[in-house]
Amino acid sequence: MTSYWPMTPRRDIHAELDRVRADFADLIAQGNGESFARSSDGTRWTNRQLLFHMLFGYLIARNLRLIVKFVSHFPARAQRMFAGSLNAASRPFDVINYWGSVVGGRLLTPQRMNAWMGRVITSLHRHLDHEPDIALRRTMRFPSRWDRYFTSEMSLQDVYHYATLHYDHHRAQLTLPG
Repeated sequence: MTSYWPMTPRRDIHAELDRVRADFADLIAQGNGESFARSSDGTRWTNRQLLFHMLFGYLIARNLRLIVKFVSHFPARAQRMFAGSLNAASRPFDVINYWGSVVGGRLLTPQRMNAWMGRVITSLHRHLDHEPDIALRRTMRFPSRWDRYFTSEMSLQDVYHYATLHYDHHRAQLTLPG
């Protein structure tokens, strides 16, 4: 099993989620119309669009939980075929990923993004509290071409952590004050 981190106490995962929720709220509070419209560093997105993309990583993780729970019960061959078919669709995914963040960043105000981030993280906390340890260790094959933080095999615990790896990566690309 490939894993980002060894089996970690739930309190550490909860602390990671809480850190992101507080950091995201601070970013929104410190920004303004001009700084949100500024280009980010190393992406084609504005800061506002990149903030939406960072939120989107947590929305994806919330939904990936269900996919891992389901697909992890498939035989290894079926999992490889599933991951392979998703890898084959990586170009359309990249286009949707880019334009989805452009549109989402334009439609949602930073304050609405912050409220949504709070709800998503609350949901992840609640789900994490109800996951048996064995479920957190279950793995499935992943489309490793979809994201730099996807590995060829990931556990449910990895999915919880993935969103924060994704967030921290893009956090460094923001050009907001502070």
